[in-house]
Amino acid sequence: MRDITTEVFEAVLFDNDGTLIDSRAAVVRSWLAWAADHGVPPEALVGFHGVPSSGIVASVAPHLDPVAATADIDRRELEDLEGVVALPGAVDAVAAVGWRSAIVTSASRELLTARLAAAGFTPPEIMVTANDITRGKPDPEPYLIAAERLGVDPAHCLVVEDAPAGLRSGRAAGAGTVAVITTSPSAELGSLADLVVDDLSALSFTLNDDGVRVTLRD
Repeated sequence: MRDITTEVFEAVLFDNDGTLIDSRAAVVRSWLAWAADHGVPPEALVGFHGVPSSGIVASVAPHLDPVAATADIDRRELEDLEGVVALPGAVDAVAAVGWRSAIVTSASRELLTARLAAAGFTPPEIMVTANDITRGKPDPEPYLIAAERLGVDPAHCLVVEDAPAGLRSGRAAGAGTVAVITTSPSAELGSLADLVVDDLSALSFTLNDDGVRVTLRD
């Protein structure tokens, strides 16, 4: 385990859903409706948080046309932004990190942009989405792409996540990891994270000329 409070990070890479914003109700509504319309048992959807929609479709409904089925769920999620809000401390955290921040999500760019707007975020310049990757979380590719676009060493990045798949992705990329327990219990995240906190309001991010420092709030 790394003591992230003693390090200076070249960048902080944030997951979005469950880390920066609370979109759980909208996600559940969309996926349950999709499953019902396609004859997929709702229990088959358990355990996929943080995985791209195309990957979920391939796993739970291999009998469906993957392009059409993925487009269907993506449309449903875009149409349902009710109750999408920023999680505690998230807006301040992204603003504090400034140009050294990126958002790395399994959602499409269109859905990411819509949800950030609904939650009142000013997005960072660098955003890696499902449109940019060939292998989704837990593969390290999404976080490696984000580090490359920022021009930094992934080993000197901090990944902030709420899901096991995302933490595995960040750790495989060589980054330090912080877990927020907004969607998963700490018991599922502790072995994958260097630090576990309730949410981003527990942390203070300070941007200096040499990078970003992270401390625990009193």
